[in-house]
Amino acid sequence: MAKTAEEPRRDGRSDHLLTPENCVMALIDFQPEQYSTVTSATREEIDLNVVAMCRLATAYNVPVVLSTVGVDMGVNQATAQNIRAELPGVEEIDRTGVNAWEDAEFRAAIERTGRRKVVIAGLWTEVCLTLATLDMLAEGYEVYPVADAVGGISTVSHNRAFDRMIQAGARPVTAISFGSELMRNWARPDANNLRKVMQWYFPERHKLLHAES
Repeated sequence: MAKTAEEPRRDGRSDHLLTPENCVMALIDFQPEQYSTVTSATREEIDLNVVAMCRLATAYNVPVVLSTVGVDMGVNQATAQNIRAELPGVEEIDRTGVNAWEDAEFRAAIERTGRRKVVIAGLWTEVCLTLATLDMLAEGYEVYPVADAVGGISTVSHNRAFDRMIQAGARPVTAISFGSELMRNWARPDANNLRKVMQWYFPERHKLLHAES
């Protein structure tokens, strides 16, 4: 018999996997000054996956917390415009410290969602992403760093940062695996949310790979 109907849905809030109902997405310090020192991945590769994350979060109504560092101090610029444009209505939370979890406003924004699964990306991997991840893990959150949407000042620093986060209990994902986990079943009415992102994503990724070859 042909299978055209989705399997029974699990409860979206209690599911141990990521769902639109149980996670929040945090983006930290995607600012020009940070990009300028990243060498573990190209800006184009990082942006492709961050934009994909933004489009997926928007399509599946996942709350987003967006943060910067040093803007109010006049040291750094705001979030890169191509990422900012994907998140209309999401306000930036500026900080003075490199660890976003030590900022009361950032922490409160996560807590207000009531969600304990945090999908997170940030620059640099080894500082702004890692420190917030370690603190959230210590407070009982499940944290999912998006490995292909981040970068460090070197490949070594990026890789060792992921070693440290994984040892502490982090659960790395990628941008498209995040979307697939949200979507879950191609027979669902909202499966086109992921299809649309993929129809944009893979041609763009092909261009990047072709340009690098």
